[in-house]
Amino acid sequence: MLKRSFFAKKPRFEYETAGNVPVEAESIPVPDKATFFINRPLDGKTALSLKIGDRVKTGQKISPFPDGGAYAICSVTGSVTSIAPYAGDYGQSYTAVSVVTEGKDDFDETFGDILNNEGVEAAKDYLAGVPGAPAMDLFSSPDHGIDTIVICGVEKDLLVATNQHALKENVAFMNAGISGLKKMTGVHKIVIALPQSLMADAGGIGGASGVELRVIDTQYPSSLPRMIMKDIIGKPVPADKTCDDLGVCFVTAEAVASIGKAIQERKLPVTKTLTFINKDLSKCMVSARIGTPVGSIFKAFDVTLLEKDRLIVGGPMTGAAIYSEEHPICPDTDALMVQDGADVPMVADTPCINCGECIRVCPADIPVDMLIRFLEARQYEDAADMYDLYSCVECGLCSFVCVSKIPIFQYIRLAKYELGRIRNAEEAADV
Repeated sequence: MLKRSFFAKKPRFEYETAGNVPVEAESIPVPDKATFFINRPLDGKTALSLKIGDRVKTGQKISPFPDGGAYAICSVTGSVTSIAPYAGDYGQSYTAVSVVTEGKDDFDETFGDILNNEGVEAAKDYLAGVPGAPAMDLFSSPDHGIDTIVICGVEKDLLVATNQHALKENVAFMNAGISGLKKMTGVHKIVIALPQSLMADAGGIGGASGVELRVIDTQYPSSLPRMIMKDIIGKPVPADKTCDDLGVCFVTAEAVASIGKAIQERKLPVTKTLTFINKDLSKCMVSARIGTPVGSIFKAFDVTLLEKDRLIVGGPMTGAAIYSEEHPICPDTDALMVQDGADVPMVADTPCINCGECIRVCPADIPVDMLIRFLEARQYEDAADMYDLYSCVECGLCSFVCVSKIPIFQYIRLAKYELGRIRNAEEAADV
């Protein structure tokens, strides 16, 4: 929701509140085929340990690579039909494994056996692929000394209600998840950032687990990690650092609930809850197996896609466009949005007119009007050194208010990617 006072200098966007969170989630049938993205490129040289035709089980940890470092959790029972490379945004490369499903689930018992025989501490290598996609690797990385876990009970984007739904409906699983996280990671400082409207629902979580509850402002973009670090944790993140560098790891409420459910039920959860945003901006909660093609959700809601309609994974401010109905629901897919072609905002190469709207709206007080000039000229180093590129929290407000319709948010993301690629190449050359 957008609220603008007559005298206001900035537009005010409000997150969804608990009263607008649907209680029941619409269940999507198990798909005929599910696809899973494994965060590792398929180089064509490594001998694969997973072959086409292999049978896999529901809840099984699958990886085509012999070392098993990168993996996905299979959400269906069936046979592998393809193993192929998949190119994502900004240079991301995945291996896509597709599985044709059988008529019923045959659950893999490996995770339960590990819990029973070795305890919770030994189970964390199976949990990065559960709904919510917790960053379990950070807790074993020597480069990050994590001492605080922040559980986000609100979304990073507008119109989305996935984590509020998870927190509101899964108090028992949340408590079990928090207890499991403490045992697996050794981190005992837990902070839940949530809106005031959910304080009553979360009272049982904080009381049972000794967790600190912190109320987060409902004004966008207060729930973004760098904003929470400054406003809630009291540790502003320097431009050249990350939240992890300061010892703080962010996980979603859904991820914590998924961990708790896995521990209590002795099997890995494979169903993802997400917010579906239709063309008319009506919203509902959806429950679907990870790997389900997004087209199955459109079919369930009788959505007719026209030529100029846009499909977005995520919310309206920071979501990413996808180009196929075969794109799967992933463990971190919190929202799916269909934007009517008539409502898709135009972009242009019109020069900046120095109206100052982007500067007024920027929560990080970046001189965006100067920054974008350097980004358009591909002078990324100067943009970072002179105009605070890395201070950007990536909220997308600058693009929203831009009178010239410059896609500032996309320029910024591209610049960060290109600078990272350049610096990685320089470091590799120095070795």
